[in-house]
Amino acid sequence: MKTYTKQKLTFEQFLEECPEEGLYELVDGEIVEVRVTRNHDDVANFLLFGFNDEIKRQNLNYVVNNTAVFKTITANRIEQGRKPDASVIDKDKWRSNRSAYAALEEPIQLAVEVTSTNWEDDYIDKLDEYQRLGITEYWIVDYLAIGLREYLGNPKVPAVFVFLLDAEGKYQCTHFRGSERIVSRTFPELALTADQILTA
Repeated sequence: MKTYTKQKLTFEQFLEECPEEGLYELVDGEIVEVRVTRNHDDVANFLLFGFNDEIKRQNLNYVVNNTAVFKTITANRIEQGRKPDASVIDKDKWRSNRSAYAALEEPIQLAVEVTSTNWEDDYIDKLDEYQRLGITEYWIVDYLAIGLREYLGNPKVPAVFVFLLDAEGKYQCTHFRGSERIVSRTFPELALTADQILTA
């Protein structure tokens, strides 16, 4: 990862200064490049296309993309700019201002992060920020099994973690492995197994 700025930026400054080419997030006031492998992209794209197919099949009022950036706030009140690998957003909310840039400040329906070398961000920071923002459903796809043993077991086994907000606004986690079918609140009829995602 490369860090491009020295001064602490606000979310609005991040949107103005963020390079147009590449994948970047605002982390602790700095523009940080997030680099991903082809394998990572394959997994993320598999989900993007799968979600899009499900939206069309059921005629759901969502859009799915990998360009949406949204503002989160840390426990220390620091603004972050996050860009999930896949975002499922209410279509009316997304299209309410179509001339705006792809930046949101309200919660989306579902965010997916595919783990990479910055896996701690997915399991710790983003988990807390997404819960704090009120994102209904958050997936961590750990196809490399690089997260903590408390999540992945010993020995570590690749898994898909689905976090759902409960009535108190706290995430409850279910993990899926092997041939287990993913259970999603956003896509209750989704017919994907953990293996199909993890080996995409």
